Amino acid sequence: MASIHRQKGKPFWFCAFTDPEGKRRFKSTGTAEKKEAEKICAGWARTAELGRSKKLTADRARYIITDTVDDLFRASNAEALPRATLRGWCETWLSRKKIETEPSTFIRYNRVTDQFIAHLGPRAEKDLDSIRTADIADFRDHLANTLSRSSANLAVVVLRMLFTAATREGLLTSSPASPVDKLKLRGQSKRRPFTMAELRRVLDACGNTEWRGMVLFAIYTGARLGDIAHLTWRALNMERAEVAFATRKTGRRMVLPLARPLRDYLTTLPAGDDANAPLFPHAASVKLTGTLSNQFREILVEAGLATARGPWEGKGQDKARPVSELCFHSLRHSATTMLKSAGVSDALAREIIGHESEVINRSYTHLSTDDLRVAVDKLPDITVSKK
Repeated sequence: MASIHRQKGKPFWFCAFTDPEGKRRFKSTGTAEKKEAEKICAGWARTAELGRSKKLTADRARYIITDTVDDLFRASNAEALPRATLRGWCETWLSRKKIETEPSTFIRYNRVTDQFIAHLGPRAEKDLDSIRTADIADFRDHLANTLSRSSANLAVVVLRMLFTAATREGLLTSSPASPVDKLKLRGQSKRRPFTMAELRRVLDACGNTEWRGMVLFAIYTGARLGDIAHLTWRALNMERAEVAFATRKTGRRMVLPLARPLRDYLTTLPAGDDANAPLFPHAASVKLTGTLSNQFREILVEAGLATARGPWEGKGQDKARPVSELCFHSLRHSATTMLKSAGVSDALAREIIGHESEVINRSYTHLSTDDLRVAVDKLPDITVSKK
């Protein structure tokens, strides 16, 4: 039988109860409020009783703790302690991400949470605080064995975001995903920039398709594939020879000069009356940037700079599809390399490519479009064949 008592000279109520080993315990409840002390003492007593009868499981212990704390929180705040099941929180978090992120990013988040829910099975319907670090590490290893290490690492990143958001909402005191490390990738090539000769081969493989213009934009502005694919005619100011857009990844506003080879290309395009029309209609109609990346890989294959993708290779955690050293993002690296080879300062190169740097932003806020234009004009014309 549990009971609460006051000790002379002590501000808090003490709980007298029998522990799971049958020993009588006398423990401070940490509160001077009698009703709170009674609830805490009752929770300890229930837990000890289940322990003595060998019926105390982790789930039951969590339920008693949560139930006790919820009662105390309600008594103090006139409302219930914030709670959510894993499935419920995933749905809430995804509904916000659907508004905040690009469709392709949302699809990746949705896929990972669906996989995690399926992996947990019925446990996904339990309280969020029942998820342990070991559950996430087990899920990571499951994906590494069945899909690839890259997929496993993506899942770790997404779940870190999911549980960190839950801590901000007061649903958890700490994220169980934070201690889970990503797996080291094995046998994968390091990305590198294109050489000048390779860039010309890529342009030849593009022919007269939209890809020629998209490649030129990447080389002479350093813009990302998604940003280029969604450019409209309104973004261009041909009188000032500039392009203005907000990056989809960071929301940063960019106003960049158009290099002469890029201006020459744009003058060949038929301009319509709709300023909001996409500059590259076929690319803009593709919903997923990943689909465009796959299309560009086919161009690399045509140019002899990549091999056609075969089946996945390896076993277990080493299972992965071979990764090429070159991809569309390599054009961004190429733009940086070309600028530095032309003697452009790091500050100007960062500003043109759009790399974020607090030091650069603080020290070079006076950079103008004319400064950038001088730098861009130093770049070589890769559209001219070198004999």
